[in-house]
Amino acid sequence: MERTAGRELALVPRPAACDAFLHYRTSKVRALRAARLERLVRELVSGDRAQDPGFVPAFLATHRAFVPTARVLALLLPPPPPPLPPGWGILPRVEIKKTEGRDLSFNQNLRAVVSVLGSWLRDHPQDFRDPPAHSDLSSVRTFLGWAAPLGAEAREAEKLLGQLLEEAEHAQEEEAQPQARAGPPGAAQTPCAGCPEGCSQEEEGLVQEGPELLDFGVDEVAEQLTLLDVELFSRVRPCECLGSVWSQRDRPGAAGVAPTVRATVTQFNTVTGCVLGSVLGPPGLAAPQRAQRLEKWIRIAQRCRELRNFSSLRAILSALQSNPIYRLKRSWGAVSREPLSTFRKLSQIFSDENNHLSCREILSQEEATEGPQEEDTPLGSLPSKLPPGPVPYLGTFLTDLIMLDTALPDMLEGDLINFEKRRKEWEILARIQQLQRRCRSYCLSPHPPVLAALRAQRQLSEEQSYHVSRVIEPPAASCPSSPRVRRRISLTKRLSAKLSREKGSSPGGSPGDPSSPTSSLSPGSPPSSPRSKDPPPGSPPASPGPQVPSTKLPLSPDLPGPRPLALSLSGPCIPLLGQQGSEARVIRVSIDNDHGNLYRSILLTSQDKAPSVVQRALQKHNVAQPWAHDYQLFQVLPGDRELLIPDNANVFYAMSPAAPGDFMLRRKGGARHTNSVSPT
Repeated sequence: MERTAGRELALVPRPAACDAFLHYRTSKVRALRAARLERLVRELVSGDRAQDPGFVPAFLATHRAFVPTARVLALLLPPPPPPLPPGWGILPRVEIKKTEGRDLSFNQNLRAVVSVLGSWLRDHPQDFRDPPAHSDLSSVRTFLGWAAPLGAEAREAEKLLGQLLEEAEHAQEEEAQPQARAGPPGAAQTPCAGCPEGCSQEEEGLVQEGPELLDFGVDEVAEQLTLLDVELFSRVRPCECLGSVWSQRDRPGAAGVAPTVRATVTQFNTVTGCVLGSVLGPPGLAAPQRAQRLEKWIRIAQRCRELRNFSSLRAILSALQSNPIYRLKRSWGAVSREPLSTFRKLSQIFSDENNHLSCREILSQEEATEGPQEEDTPLGSLPSKLPPGPVPYLGTFLTDLIMLDTALPDMLEGDLINFEKRRKEWEILARIQQLQRRCRSYCLSPHPPVLAALRAQRQLSEEQSYHVSRVIEPPAASCPSSPRVRRRISLTKRLSAKLSREKGSSPGGSPGDPSSPTSSLSPGSPPSSPRSKDPPPGSPPASPGPQVPSTKLPLSPDLPGPRPLALSLSGPCIPLLGQQGSEARVIRVSIDNDHGNLYRSILLTSQDKAPSVVQRALQKHNVAQPWAHDYQLFQVLPGDRELLIPDNANVFYAMSPAAPGDFMLRRKGGARHTNSVSPT
């Protein structure tokens, strides 16, 4: 290759005698799949970075799922070297050479430890947050003080300590100030869920100061929503997205778990609530006026798609597809044909078919899109050709990580940590980090009037929105003009397809590679769905009742388990068994105790007997394993009924396939007086 005028020109290969015969050597790459904690920590220092370059970032990103930071530091940080003995300069030459050899080996280990700490401080600074003393960070500072006092790592540790102390002072100042607002944005404007007259009276008494959100232009609203989503997504700490971490959010006393992920969920539900509040609006609006609001939100969604903001796009579509808005047949009948066609096309992006394959392919294409940023682009606006981003819908990644956490065990035989599971999780976390870096290139300026209108927009609860919808249009047949929305696909089907794909693929795959099975989790040949016989989403329903879309739609990321933060209109989070031929499904198991309705998801296969299911469920709940024989397994059925699973039964075949996959463990002899049925 020769370089000429900044270009690389490939020369025509010249025949040479030295190129007549070539010999290549094929090397196998050794990757640590499972080991004890001490061996994993030793691999951080003594491992071959060239052979296994992904070990250190995977360990640092996922270690909190199986070991606290303090334990890793206790094994990683060596003690300071002993002082030199007196008279060291007059030692024999042989002794001096031995001492120098030991010092050389010690210094090599020190440099490796310092390098690991530098990556740790730079990529995962929140691991060292331990107020008020920040003892873990103090240990790191002490080590760097004598190991590398003048290095960049020591300066990074001091800088991080200053940031943590500044944040603590800022938090104390905010707590000292009186609360200006007593509730979330729009809470004071929430109408009551009582009679229609009461709602109308309250709405008449509430006059919003300033313009409403829909009074602004489509571009303004879409860009401000994108600005908020970019800021929140950029702050997401990938370690909080791990299934083992995010699933702890509902445990009593875990209100502070995964705050950055909770913030994205809150913003998602805020956007959805704004759509509900603005479209439903006062009950006195005429159908054409309400149709204009629907059309404007469709145009805002389309603009979000152009800005590659898939988070707000999903939130707007979820609200428009929810039952309180979907059932407004006269309003949808007044929507023009072009916006309605746009809405159907946008809805196909988030189709549940093939594990959201359409959304994943579009996101991968957007990631692969590259384009130089124009230097003369004015600040505060986006380039006309290729906007930065994309901003993903975080719920897709959360679902993938929960599926991995459910399907793969944490420990293997011999008390070995299953690090191969952590590598697969790291592939997804690395893709999140890659998207966060892409989002930094957005150049959007805040527009305070739009943000103020967004905060002031009235928020409706599930009951309130449905009540207002019934006031606007009393119950009647569904509207033929309402756009058809595909139903949700079973999580069981997605998990089964993922596992089948895992069996036929290699465990490798570069982080962020869309073709990697664990990064995309898209099945190669999914089982046929009963919905394949349905007409395409662009066609109107043939009959009113059965083809109305699901009356309950999730307004938060697709996650198994309860969603207390989400303005969720969804029913049971674990879907029904997709097909009789499936060999595995995900079930949720809780323990009948006084610690709240806390579920844990486990993978149930067609080979699992009741004792093994009870044992794995207790392990998920951190209950001592010897007590497994003291518990009985019940399936929770509709109508406050329970199905007792016998101790020697195959749970997969003994359970009721027509009921949600919710189970409960109860101590033998301590059963409550509930309606129980026996398997027949």
